[in-house]
Amino acid sequence: MNICVFCSAADLDDRYVVPARQFAELIGKGGHALVWGGSDTGLMKVMADGVQEAGGKLIGISVEFLAHKARAGADEMVVTKDLAERKAEMLARADAIVIMVGGTGTLDEATEILELRKHGLHSKPVVLLNTAGFYDGLHEQFRRMEDEGFLPLPLTDLVFFAADGVGALAYLEEKAGYPA
Repeated sequence: MNICVFCSAADLDDRYVVPARQFAELIGKGGHALVWGGSDTGLMKVMADGVQEAGGKLIGISVEFLAHKARAGADEMVVTKDLAERKAEMLARADAIVIMVGGTGTLDEATEILELRKHGLHSKPVVLLNTAGFYDGLHEQFRRMEDEGFLPLPLTDLVFFAADGVGALAYLEEKAGYPA
């Protein structure tokens, strides 16, 4: 299964790095491929290192203005012209999506992926990996949107909030029918 992961390229505290490393190892040991932003910095590097060290495949999707930060030694590296093309390429290559901790770029990616899912433009399972309660506030906002009629489908059909990588991967494998 190709698992697209949206996450930060920043260097972060161990409360985010350690669970990310554990999740990356699960992806690699499970024989899955990581589809990610291609960067060899921050949490993106942690994920790529962990997946590769555990035997998984790396499919990087970088963007021209960040190509100098692209990971050497990825199994595949695609460089797109802009961020919109990058998101589209990542989604196209994914069987499932995981949104990890990140800043405004990750939030942009998350909302676009969820908006496309809401409108039926993809049916891939989406997980928000809520490491250290990072997305508690967003989860509360989504519940409010659902309660007040802003979501045309149940929140549980839109996104799954996972507390850890084990729960995230189990959900994805179940929803994606893995192994087939």
